[in-house]
Amino acid sequence: MRYMLLIYNDEAATANAPRDKTEQVLAAYGAYTEALKKSGAWLAGDRLRPTQAAASVRMANGNTNVLDGPYADTKEQLAGFYMIEATDIDTAIEWGGRCPAASTGTVEVRPIWEMTEYLSEK
Repeated sequence: MRYMLLIYNDEAATANAPRDKTEQVLAAYGAYTEALKKSGAWLAGDRLRPTQAAASVRMANGNTNVLDGPYADTKEQLAGFYMIEATDIDTAIEWGGRCPAASTGTVEVRPIWEMTEYLSEK
């Protein structure tokens, strides 16, 4: 089954981190990504640009409403993701716990609802 590991961090703290700390974090993510790839669990993953570069889109009464930045003002922002293959939720949670963000922010582990499952339920 595929899972998303959604990485949430305080982007202001990340932006203001000392250079040596940033380099340590990037090295930790490099090692984590390599471990995922070597295990065969890695399917995709990337870092996201800061929320100032985001736009939120909603449709209301046939009109497209665009809001610059994220929709929610929260302490932690979605900073990146990994899509992994795991045999079960416990294995996915183990990978989530190994993610560097788990020690500084939050890693949300969410199963992907495969469209083939949805279509077969109808």
